[in-house]
Amino acid sequence: MSDPKKNVYLALAAVGWADGNLDADEADAIAKLALEDGLDLEEVDAVERSIRAPVKIADVDLSNLAAEDRHFVYAVAAWLATLDGELADGENETLDALAAKLGLDAETTHDLEILVRQVAYESGSDRPFDYELGKLRDKAATVAKA
Repeated sequence: MSDPKKNVYLALAAVGWADGNLDADEADAIAKLALEDGLDLEEVDAVERSIRAPVKIADVDLSNLAAEDRHFVYAVAAWLATLDGELADGENETLDALAAKLGLDAETTHDLEILVRQVAYESGSDRPFDYELGKLRDKAATVAKA
C-alpha cells in the first residue's frame, strides 16, 4: 500500500479514536472504504490492524495527498465523527486539527460537512453499508476543484 493511501486510513482511524473509542460502525466504515478503494486483501488487513489500536492525527503524514484526497479525507472524517450520533469534544478538536493539517479553511470544511449530510440524505441513510462513499468522493472532488 502506498504511504499516502495508507495514511488516508490512518487519519480516518485517528478521527474515530478521538473520543477514546472506535466503535464498530466507524471501524466497518473504514474497512468498507478500503475495500471500495480497490485495496487487495493484504492491504485491507493492514488497514484493519490500524483501526484496532489508537492513532493520533499528529502522527499521520498527510503531506503527499492530492487536493481531491485531502477534501475526501476531511469529508469522510466528518461523516465518521457523527456515526455514533454525537460529535464529542475530542472528535471536534481532531476534525479541527485534521483540517489544519490538510490545509483546509473553515469555509471549505463547512461545505464538506454539508456534502456529508447531502449524501446521507441521497443514500437514504448515514449507516456504513448504505452510505454512498463513492458519491461523497465525487462531490468532495468538485469542492477541491472549485
